[in-house]
Amino acid sequence: MATMNVSLPDEMKAFVDEQAEGPDYAGASDYIRDLIRRDRARRQAIAEIRAFVQEGIDSGPAKPFDRETFRARLHAEHVERG
Repeated sequence: MATMNVSLPDEMKAFVDEQAEGPDYAGASDYIRDLIRRDRARRQAIAEIRAFVQEGIDSGPAKPFDRETFRARLHAEHVERG
């Protein structure tokens, strides 16, 4: 495992220390690793949303929404699943 030194303002270090003292983390390093994991997951989710938005844009103009056809399709899918 690699080591990294990070400089923080006193206020931020106090916050990290406070979080690390709680029952959820084994120490400051554990807290920072959790923050990094969460940030990576958030960035991945944003990338997926952007890809879905682009897919929608690339699919062309919107088609009128037919509520009854939509309901019938949902019902048919539900019946198939049992």
